[in-house]
Amino acid sequence: MRKIKTALLAYGGSGKLFHAPFFEVHEGYELLGAYERSKKLIQQDYPEVTSFDSLEAVLESDAELIVVNTPIDTHFEFTKKVLEAGKNALVEKAFTTTSEEAEELHKLAKEKKLKLCVYQNRRYDSDFKTVKKVLDEDYLGEIVEAEIRFERYNPELSPKAWKENGNPGASILMDLGSHIIDQALTLFGFPEKVFADIRRTRENTQIDDYFDILLYYADKRVRLKSSYFVKEPTPAYVFHGKKGSFLKHRGDVQEDELKLGKVPNRENWGTEPEEKTGLLVYNDRVVHFPTFQGNYLNFCDDLYEAIVNDKKVPVTAKQAFQTMKVIEAAKESSEKGKIVAL
Repeated sequence: MRKIKTALLAYGGSGKLFHAPFFEVHEGYELLGAYERSKKLIQQDYPEVTSFDSLEAVLESDAELIVVNTPIDTHFEFTKKVLEAGKNALVEKAFTTTSEEAEELHKLAKEKKLKLCVYQNRRYDSDFKTVKKVLDEDYLGEIVEAEIRFERYNPELSPKAWKENGNPGASILMDLGSHIIDQALTLFGFPEKVFADIRRTRENTQIDDYFDILLYYADKRVRLKSSYFVKEPTPAYVFHGKKGSFLKHRGDVQEDELKLGKVPNRENWGTEPEEKTGLLVYNDRVVHFPTFQGNYLNFCDDLYEAIVNDKKVPVTAKQAFQTMKVIEAAKESSEKGKIVAL
């Protein structure tokens, strides 16, 4: 099996948890190493790889795929350099800080005939895969109203300066928001209008840390919500259709297992506990709907097919562009207190 030589542009939280473990165990990839500016940590976990001293060293390496997992406000600059060096790029969410940047990178990748993919791993979470199955199987009929939440209890400011200093990529909307906007667009397509309330709720914060967004479609309304002050979460997915309803708590276990140092596999990885099953109510029946297995190795599978067999990448730059357009409309709506047409 051909192996895709892969390098990371950072080995912090995302590199250590969400990228290196999967590229290391996947049979289709060879992890070359990571660019580490100060702390040299990757060789503690993977002694055989390289700790690159500069971006240029990564770009000049044998890497065929480079993961841009640096702070969001650097994504455009670094991804452009990766593509100009003739390398395929996997870019963390949020893709860029503006839709114009997203569009430019999309055009550059097409010119260079390279693969450009955005890392929306939450499409491969057990809870979202289950929700999508319920909708695809038409248990609920035509959806009238939907709500997706991604909430945490995290009142303290992050010790990482780039997450709190007010740069264009720092906010809950760009972080958690980009995930659930992407999920909404995956399920329902691009909305017609947006209304949003975006706030700062933590003491001394310089970034937005709360949002409530309404996406308007011709036949439904979709609500997206996130906050750092949710001690007892309500269901993360609530869908009401003309034939029934489905409620599901956020239950994917992959991030927690990765933090414990567990190694991904294809057998039981990402299996939720039974008590996290969703509640499906339809045709006068109440059913605990079984949860599908989540596994980010499947993202690696789809990306492998895109690079090696010229298939479509799992998350396209065009899709990420649409997410950025919704983010921009939400910001404008909140600032002006009005509904924004798309």
